[in-house]
Amino acid sequence: MDRLKTLETFCAIVARGSLTAAAQAEGIAPAVIGRRIDALEERLGVKLLVRSTRRISLTHEGSAFLEDCQRILSDLANAEASVSAGGVKASGHLRVTAPAGFGRRHVAPLVPLFRELHPDVTLSLNLSDRVIDIASEGFDCAVRVGDLTDSSLVGVRLGDNRRLCVATPSYLQRHGTPKHPQDLVRFDCLTLSSDASQTRGWAFRLPPNAAKGETDSHLIYMRPQGPLDCSDGQVLHDWCLRGYGIAWRSTWEVEGEIAGGQLVALLEDFAAPPNGIYAMFPSAKHLPLRVRLWIDFLKHHYSLPDFWKRSVGPG
Repeated sequence: MDRLKTLETFCAIVARGSLTAAAQAEGIAPAVIGRRIDALEERLGVKLLVRSTRRISLTHEGSAFLEDCQRILSDLANAEASVSAGGVKASGHLRVTAPAGFGRRHVAPLVPLFRELHPDVTLSLNLSDRVIDIASEGFDCAVRVGDLTDSSLVGVRLGDNRRLCVATPSYLQRHGTPKHPQDLVRFDCLTLSSDASQTRGWAFRLPPNAAKGETDSHLIYMRPQGPLDCSDGQVLHDWCLRGYGIAWRSTWEVEGEIAGGQLVALLEDFAAPPNGIYAMFPSAKHLPLRVRLWIDFLKHHYSLPDFWKRSVGPG
C-alpha cells in the first residue's frame, strides 16, 4: 500500500473527525479508510487512533505522529509547487526582524522586490538592535549578523561578514597608514562607547611567531583609544567618512565605499576570520512556503558578486 496515501488518510481522518467523513471527502467506502489505518498501525506497531462508533481520538503516539505527518505532507506540497509549470504561489503574512543598520541597508530595499515576485504575500519588517525572541513575539524569521548563540533556533547562512579597519584617503594622507594592529595607538580611532555591545574590542588575526615557537595564527582583541567614541555604529561610520579617524566596521556597511574609493581598507592581512549573516527561525515550527521563499530570495541576492559593493539602501 502507498505509504504516502496512508499518511494523507491519517491526517484527513483527524482533520474531519471521523473515518466516514474522510471517506466521503475522498469518494470511497469507509471500509477502505479503515483498512488503510489498520495497515498503518500494523506497520508502525502502535495504536494511533482510538475509534468508536461516534468519534475518534488520538493516542499519545498518534498525536506525535500527526505533527510529523503534517510537516511531511506540507514539505512535499511546497517541493512540488516550487517546480510546477505554474510556478511558486505563496500567500499569507510574513513577519521579519533584522538589526537596524543592516536592515535599513540590505533588507528593507529587497522587501518590495520580493513582493513583486509574490504579490499575495504581505510583509511586516521590524528593525531593532534588540535581540528579539522570535518564537514568543510572533516573528517568522530573523536576519542576524554575527556568531550564533541561540541553540533553540535553526540558522541558514546567507553570507559572510568580515570586519575591517577603514579610513578616508584624506585622513591617511595627513596621518599615514598603520602597518600592524599595534600601530593603532598612534592614530585617532573611532570606537564604540563602553556601554555598547562590542565588549571584546577590535579583533585581529596575527600570524604565528616562529621565534616563540608558534605554528598557528591566533586572535587578539584590542581596545584602541581616540578622541571620539559613540554608542551608535552609524555615527562612527559617518565620522569616519568625514575623515575624523579610523573605524572598525563590518564589510556589509563599508564594502560599497571601499569599492568607490571613499574609504580605504586597512590591515587586511590581519583581518579576523569572517562570521556569518543568518536567517533564523524556530526549530519547532514548520517553515511555511512564504518563509522558505523569503530565505531563498535573500540568499540569492546576498550571493551576487557585486551585491555588497552597491549602494543598496540609505546609510
